[in-house]
Amino acid sequence: MHITTTTAPRKYESLAHAADRTGVSVKTLRRRIACGQLAAYRTGRLIRLNPADVDRLLKRMPTAGVPMSMK
Repeated sequence: MHITTTTAPRKYESLAHAADRTGVSVKTLRRRIACGQLAAYRTGRLIRLNPADVDRLLKRMPTAGVPMSMK
């Protein structure tokens, strides 16, 4: 018996798309890649990012007057 498992293809985005989607500049994304905070994948001259990795850069800020423990 042969069991075949399939996984969904990975989705990647360009620096420009990630910047537009998150409101973070391309320059900032490049700095995060250079310092090791953001993984990037190169194919030829193209640089691609995993959208989930980009989203992890964004941190929720606490709302004034409501302790984070109550959220």
